[in-house]
Amino acid sequence: MEQTLAAAGELQRDLQRELTYDGLRAAEAKGPKGGRRPVVVAAQTAGVRTAYSEGRSVAALARHHGVSRGAIRTPVSDLLPDHSAGEEDAPAPELPVTLDMPGKVADHLHTTELEPPNAPRSTKG
Repeated sequence: MEQTLAAAGELQRDLQRELTYDGLRAAEAKGPKGGRRPVVVAAQTAGVRTAYSEGRSVAALARHHGVSRGAIRTPVSDLLPDHSAGEEDAPAPELPVTLDMPGKVADHLHTTELEPPNAPRSTKG
């Protein structure tokens, strides 16, 4: 009896797998229309792009249309400023480092004048 139930379960699982693959193949044949639908519909996209080009902020457009800022960034993504580094070989800007460390080590670091990392080290003899 157990073997009959196990065989029926395997048959059902194989049938489900086959139907799933058939559905995936059919969806793939229809074309790349998967994913979530955009919140800003095509009729509003032109108006959003025009308003952004005229100087309205992403946040103001999001409030006006009642959607998130990310939903506004999608249709204007090619108009947004590029925040990547301008030059690949340009060195990263030096930022100040703040150590918040209690104890004797911190006291020593506060009182000691440290040399820049690229400066030649003096040798005491």
